[in-house]
Amino acid sequence: MTSEFPASIPRLQARQVVRVTHRKLLARRPGRDNSLEQYCSLHGLQDDHDDSAGASSPDTLILTPIVHDGCSLPYYHPQVAHLAFRYIQFEPPTLRIEVVPLTGTPTDPDARLYRTCLALLDTLDRYGWGALTNYKKRVIHDRFVPRELYQDLYLIMRERHKHLVDTWQEGLSVTQDIGIATYLMLLWKYSYSATESKDAPIPDPDQPWMSWPRPPGGFLDFGCGNGLLTHILVQERYEGRGIDLRARTSWSHYPQSTQAHLHVHAFDPTASSPDPYFQPGLFIIGNHADELTPWVPVLSTLHAASGYLSIPCCAWSFDAKYERSSTPMFPVPGPVAEFADTLNLGGEGGNVSSYSRYRIWLAALSLYCGWEVECETLRIPSTRNWAIVGRRRAKETSLEEALTNVRIILKNVAERGIFKARKPEGKESAH
Repeated sequence: MTSEFPASIPRLQARQVVRVTHRKLLARRPGRDNSLEQYCSLHGLQDDHDDSAGASSPDTLILTPIVHDGCSLPYYHPQVAHLAFRYIQFEPPTLRIEVVPLTGTPTDPDARLYRTCLALLDTLDRYGWGALTNYKKRVIHDRFVPRELYQDLYLIMRERHKHLVDTWQEGLSVTQDIGIATYLMLLWKYSYSATESKDAPIPDPDQPWMSWPRPPGGFLDFGCGNGLLTHILVQERYEGRGIDLRARTSWSHYPQSTQAHLHVHAFDPTASSPDPYFQPGLFIIGNHADELTPWVPVLSTLHAASGYLSIPCCAWSFDAKYERSSTPMFPVPGPVAEFADTLNLGGEGGNVSSYSRYRIWLAALSLYCGWEVECETLRIPSTRNWAIVGRRRAKETSLEEALTNVRIILKNVAERGIFKARKPEGKESAH
């Protein structure tokens, strides 16, 4: 019965309300704009001969903002009381947008409302054409972290660290690292149990992530660069540290609580003495770590890490630039092409480019090091947003076999004699 639906839903002549969804739109900048609730009503042609027969397939969608007394529509929403998408079965079929503008809203071709409607119509046409032609997404997002939870937490993190967005010279780097930090916080929540976390605080309803599960050995931002990702995680009370070959100017601008977790350290896989920064249970982060990238799964196995996240950028092997024609491939189960199809590389024939070949090589390396290969395309503003995640041991490889494989890699690197450990640039105390 149409009477069961909210009174603010418009009634159309010769059509019946089929379904109503009540949803909430979240602002990209919560501190600047308010959220907005909205009714989404589907309408279908009513059977004139039998009211009980219901409506035909819906052909009209109406969006009705819910505006309470004394409130106004936020800036990001068109200034309308209703906005309708209509499918009209003419020959040829037609898509049309209709609006009921608020009093005083300009509707001329140069007006914002007119341009917004054209953009919405273009988007609707593209989505409709994609559905008609059985379009398949090139990459699959949100494989391990639910999209809605990620987007909600990202908005909160962006607001909490908005001072960095406003003052940091590399604005894109800030939003990128906020996105990576958000992803890690949720990945850890779903990958670890609360009993594994050290000194878990009392749950806070305003900051629930403070009591979420964490890596049992903390995190290591391997090749942390400007230290921004380490800073964000440390400020959100995650235990860990970042290491890099040299202290960056940006390190001195962080509060002391962050500076204490940033360290100058030269990585040397050929050293006989143990590396103090790699402890069991650690979660290793390789965030566009360049020549350190291939070492992430190797060190994760060698030091009994609880997992890792690697976001590759420049293509490096262990002691030289990666070359698709000369860098040996690690063994994979079955044909390489079939293995590549499981890696979420994106694009038709995506395994043709040199960067895609490098990603396949990294995935094969992870498997060789005994990790189950999981791949994700992150929601960050970067063309290098493909990530490989290590969370579980591969069923095909025992721990003993994985450790043997890692030692073979280390032995080969030492025998080639190409890798030269670099000296730390500057002193830790300088930052």
